Amino acid sequence: MDVKTVARWIGGRVPHRANRLTIAAAVSEDEATLWPVTRPDQAPGGMVTSEVVGAYAHRVDVPASLWGSLLAGARENIDIVGYCFLFIWEQHIDLPKLIAAKCAAGARVRIALADPECEHVRERDELEHLGGTLPGRIRNALNHLRELREVPGVRIGLHQVHLYSSIYRFDGEMVVTPYLYRARGYQHPALHLRELSPHGVFTRYADQFEQIWSTTTRLRAVAAG
Repeated sequence: MDVKTVARWIGGRVPHRANRLTIAAAVSEDEATLWPVTRPDQAPGGMVTSEVVGAYAHRVDVPASLWGSLLAGARENIDIVGYCFLFIWEQHIDLPKLIAAKCAAGARVRIALADPECEHVRERDELEHLGGTLPGRIRNALNHLRELREVPGVRIGLHQVHLYSSIYRFDGEMVVTPYLYRARGYQHPALHLRELSPHGVFTRYADQFEQIWSTTTRLRAVAAG
């Protein structure tokens, strides 16, 4: 490389991407570590909002066709965490068969529901004025999952975390429903996210899933009710 060009880089000029990748590989560093300004989320206007490809005032407004395409398109990972998300099983009658087929093709599926006996479920039920029905809804969801409990590649767990959002991940896409005070599940807003960078909002929610998943108890060791 030309000495003057290297001097300009040292002086603060950002190399072209091909040169950045070559240099990063030579010194065993990430491109974003050497040149933070190249991170999409640090660029003018930011990348975080670019990862939001759809926004809905209510979860119920998310088209069934979008859920269907996300489920059908997932090849490697399906990760779901919430209280019961019963709607997704009711909308997709053959979902257990679809999940089993994806796992047979090498996908990993992790599903975390709230423990129907935990205190947070009772609190959520009262907050949403559900009249004591939430534990039963969770058990109903568990019944939908019963045939998946022994499918290789599927892991189902119960958590006791006071959630602030539900997360539905399908490979590099995700639907997140941030919770609103006193709103019921279908009334919460929903964001359709697409991963563009390891530094964006998608990764923040993916990390949140991992933290919650680490607290779960495998369903096989817990009575389904």
